[in-house]
Amino acid sequence: MAKSIMIQGTMSNVGKSLLVTGLCRIFKQDGYRVAPFKSQNMALNSYITQDNLEMGRAQAVQAEACGIEPQVCMNPILLKPTGDMGSQVIVNGEVIGNMCAMDYYKQKRSYLPVIQAAYHQLEEAYDIIVIEGAGSPAELNLKQEDIVNMGMAELVDAPVLLVGDIDRGGVFAQLIGTVLLLEPTEQARIKGLIVNKFRGDKQILAPGLSILTHRCGKEVLGVVPYMDVEIEEEDSLAEELKQTTSDSRLQTKIDIAVIRLPHISNFTDFQAFVMEPTVSLRYVERVSQLKEPDVVILPGTKNTMQDMHWLRTSGLETQILRLVERGTLVIGICGGYQMLGEQIKDPYEVEDGRSIRGMGLLPMITQFEAQKTRTRVKGHIADLPGVWHALSSTQISGYEIHMGHSIGSDKTAQPLILLPGKTDGCCRNGVLGTYLHGMFEEEAFRIAFVQLLCARKGIPYGIQTTIPFYEYKEQQYDKIAAVLRDSLDMEAIYRILNR
Repeated sequence: MAKSIMIQGTMSNVGKSLLVTGLCRIFKQDGYRVAPFKSQNMALNSYITQDNLEMGRAQAVQAEACGIEPQVCMNPILLKPTGDMGSQVIVNGEVIGNMCAMDYYKQKRSYLPVIQAAYHQLEEAYDIIVIEGAGSPAELNLKQEDIVNMGMAELVDAPVLLVGDIDRGGVFAQLIGTVLLLEPTEQARIKGLIVNKFRGDKQILAPGLSILTHRCGKEVLGVVPYMDVEIEEEDSLAEELKQTTSDSRLQTKIDIAVIRLPHISNFTDFQAFVMEPTVSLRYVERVSQLKEPDVVILPGTKNTMQDMHWLRTSGLETQILRLVERGTLVIGICGGYQMLGEQIKDPYEVEDGRSIRGMGLLPMITQFEAQKTRTRVKGHIADLPGVWHALSSTQISGYEIHMGHSIGSDKTAQPLILLPGKTDGCCRNGVLGTYLHGMFEEEAFRIAFVQLLCARKGIPYGIQTTIPFYEYKEQQYDKIAAVLRDSLDMEAIYRILNR
């Protein structure tokens, strides 16, 4: 049976996912069969497995770091917020419905058998399971029904490493306060502390670490520096979403502006642009930030209708329409694609039961359905006219994950992607839309797309990196592992693991 170790944090976004990713990589490098696990994840970025089931993106990334195929048992419960008070609840990769927060809270412990079965499936197949907590274990109002922090650790008898974020300040209060708010049995489960995201001279920090150990009675197992690495993040706190300003050299760069919708999902679609030195990618949430980009992208969203209303009332819709008139290219992905059409209908009350006018840039109408489409696909770009012609016949792959279908409203809609037995998306003039997530990870398509933009702008394509995106990600996982080996007491961690 597998051994386990759990990473918990003093709050959200302290770096738990990154540390789990790095530890997974280290254990793999050391010859162990290792897998990640998170009993309950709340995120709008999700992943579709090979068997067309939906799971949290972070556990898919961690599985990649382990060198294994992501499986839904690594994240048996996924919550995708639909608003401030509710979420779509996904269990074992299947949607079971939308719930308000209180209803889910009242029944979440009923999912313990699901969690146990998923964990047991991994336990039989791997040597080590690295478990990730969520938020903080010291949320006193949530502790009684906890299934993801100390409740999970107790369920599988996992030792815990507690992580604090020094970058945001108050790391001593974070760690000491969290430990002291826990019950004695929970305190005993914590086997070490980690200070994460440190910048500066560790010698200056040393006296504080001694005080930390004295006050908590827990050994500090390492101080991890702030890491400049490129891996996919899963939630709206991601650092990359804070990039709102243009590169100062935009005369020699392609300026891509992604609209940061309130319910933005799967923004990891754009991670692969890190491979393109000619591209400057930024996120926009106000008219004043939009300026005159070469391309505007409307990304996926968990609430298309609310975000369409926000786009309209914020003034961004009007500004995007003005840019289109001046020749700016526009791309919509999934919910963003739905917004580009003429109308969005919701007869089954998937969102709020209304119909809403779209932007009218593509000749199609969307209707929400009660059943979610989840599938991985491979195909190629159709023979496209006009500005998009350079993309024609390019091989493409990715995944679909959406609650509606879109049909052309007239014959001017040009199908975009040819798939086995069907087509996906459409384009008209300088506007293009698709349900396909992950298409920019396809090297040939991404390169053709950026070359097209460079030709339009009259700038050289730039020096292309010599490795595929998947190899670049492998380098990033190795980089994280190297930093952790240098920063953490791995001998102590192995002792904790083998207790």
